[in-house]
Amino acid sequence: MSSLTEEKAVELTIGGMTCASCANRIERKLNKLEGVTATVNYATEKAKVTFPDGLDPQALISEVEKAGYSAALPVAKKQEGQEEQAEPTDELRPLRDRLIASVALSVPVIAMAMVPALQFTNWQWLSLVLAAPVVVYAGWPFHKAAWTNLRHGAATMDTLISIGTLAALGWSLWALFFGTADTPGMTHPFELTIERTDGSGNIYLEAAAGVTAFILAGRYFESRSKRRAGAALRALMELGAKDVELADGRRVPVEQLKAGDTFIVRPGEKVATDGVIEEGTSAVDASMLTGESVPVEVRPGDAVTGATVNAGGRLVVRATRVGSDTQLAQMAKLVEEAQTGKAEVQRLADRISGVFVPIVIALALGTLGFWLGTGNGAGAAFTAAVAVLIIACPCALGLATPTALLVGTGRGAQLGILIKGPEVLESTRRIDTIVLDKTGTVTEGRMTLAGVHLAEGESREEVLRLAGAIEHASEHPIAQAVARAAKSDATVEDFANIEGLGVQGIVDGHAVLVGRPRLLAEWSQHLPAGLVATLEEEQAKGRTVVAVGWDGKARALLVVSDVVKETSAEAIRRLRTLGLTPVLLTGDNEAVARQVADEVGIDEVIAEVLPADKVDVVKRLQSEGKVVAMVGDGVNDAAALAQADLGLAMGTGTDAAIEASDLTLVRGDLLVAADAIRLSRRTLGTIKGNLFWAFAYNVAALPLAALGLLNPMIAGAAMAFSSVFVVSNSLRLRRFK
Repeated sequence: MSSLTEEKAVELTIGGMTCASCANRIERKLNKLEGVTATVNYATEKAKVTFPDGLDPQALISEVEKAGYSAALPVAKKQEGQEEQAEPTDELRPLRDRLIASVALSVPVIAMAMVPALQFTNWQWLSLVLAAPVVVYAGWPFHKAAWTNLRHGAATMDTLISIGTLAALGWSLWALFFGTADTPGMTHPFELTIERTDGSGNIYLEAAAGVTAFILAGRYFESRSKRRAGAALRALMELGAKDVELADGRRVPVEQLKAGDTFIVRPGEKVATDGVIEEGTSAVDASMLTGESVPVEVRPGDAVTGATVNAGGRLVVRATRVGSDTQLAQMAKLVEEAQTGKAEVQRLADRISGVFVPIVIALALGTLGFWLGTGNGAGAAFTAAVAVLIIACPCALGLATPTALLVGTGRGAQLGILIKGPEVLESTRRIDTIVLDKTGTVTEGRMTLAGVHLAEGESREEVLRLAGAIEHASEHPIAQAVARAAKSDATVEDFANIEGLGVQGIVDGHAVLVGRPRLLAEWSQHLPAGLVATLEEEQAKGRTVVAVGWDGKARALLVVSDVVKETSAEAIRRLRTLGLTPVLLTGDNEAVARQVADEVGIDEVIAEVLPADKVDVVKRLQSEGKVVAMVGDGVNDAAALAQADLGLAMGTGTDAAIEASDLTLVRGDLLVAADAIRLSRRTLGTIKGNLFWAFAYNVAALPLAALGLLNPMIAGAAMAFSSVFVVSNSLRLRRFK
């Protein structure tokens, strides 16, 4: 029997995680609670949790703390003024301080171990004095985390580092105080391979200090890179205006703005929130939201989006959406949700890393036993076992997906592409067919004046001036298309709408008729033979034709249609380059659909489809073995977008379509669809590349360490480099164009 209990969702900030194993452990703990589903992301240090309505969120925090980590609920936004008083904290400073101290102390220790000429009398005691603070102080975060995990019966990457470095230090102390390593004239040439001795004269202080320094360096650069990876999202969330001037002259914080309020946007200022222009004309730069570099001309009645920049004149705007309802806030929410998710390929890596640490400890013990059992001495056995512990840390596995997602989704937001979740990336790789809704996707989605055909001796300017003036008085979409194109300022008198035929009126002393050719014929204004042929030709293409006449004579034909977007043909070419077969889907008649398809280069057309039947078309294509992507913008596209293997919604479309889609194209340009698929595939490729190298690194390095062919210090450097490599490889997505 299914539960009808209402679910809630919360995003916890997790503290104390040091590797993917930590995230995996917290995730398992939370998921053991009844009705709880949790996803923990190591890179973003957040847990996305859904839980039953009756469960107190504090129980989630308590469960995380029982596992040895910290958790916190989202912090309420500070009041105006408090934020300015708060001192900014540098999260990397403690790590940087430990790294500087470890490098300063480790370099002399490593130098003395590597260069016999520096090994003065009793040099080994100076090495101990320098190395001990590195292992104990600089490495304290590793030891603390290892102890915390041990108390909870768990082992993580920190366990491997702590055991390895403390073992190296402990052995060195034994050799110095109880073995023969305290000999005043002792020499210790740096060896990349193990020594066949009993080990009583060997010290590993350079390995203990060097491993700690290398891993701290890797952790520091990894943390800094993770901050850079999330920079795009932070920049997106900081785009909005901080204050706003109301119509009454008061300037208030933008948080106090309410829907319905009227505010002023001066040249150079950001639009405070989503709204509709009441007064003024200008050009608005929306490049920070859509990636489109060309400012858009706006006038009264046009919608504007918060965080865009007024590049021209003074505007008076009425707020329609504020706070978390604005497009900017919704974009930030979508990007953040995508970054906290996990692709299926990462879940496999998480399962492996979850059991990896215990296996490595067992392998290290096995290596120690093997070398001791073969009579190669304690030094040889110890060196190989410690190298196994250090080289095998699975940190790179845990970073492979989150860092690529952070950078990929952040870069997408900068380009006007919103990726809803990591599972979307898998879909983009498999699709082979892309279904395109015609109206609003391939075409502009509104009626536009597409052509003017004149009778002999007529002036285009005069035709548009008189027709535009009389059409401006009509609310009909076709009339408004003519009026927009004509921009006439002539005055109309005695305007009348003739139901089903057109309009008439007096403009500058001329009796003007605009409408169906039948209207003009009733007034004995018959079309010349040339215009009759043009009328038949345009109607055959499925276009709407309006006749214009005045003073007893037919003067012109105006062709009105939903014109193809300028970028659609190039977009289709790029989609084909990506290996996709485009299909045009529309409710229009076959002639109109074929005309549009021929213009943009689409071969397959499915026309005269009712809105409710669009989802059936997608299902039919899927039943034929095709993996289908769907691009649409209307409410009638929502079901088909949800049914498709990959749904792409135009950001200029309806909320229902956007909600049902996997990818949102903020700019409403079909070219961005090709960019979105390319970016998604590139991000998935980066994730797979990261995982391959992380796995390959461990597979190649572990046998070398077990065979005694790696010095522990070299192993530490290699392990740190693997994590930095994975993060650096992900950062290449920032250059995607």
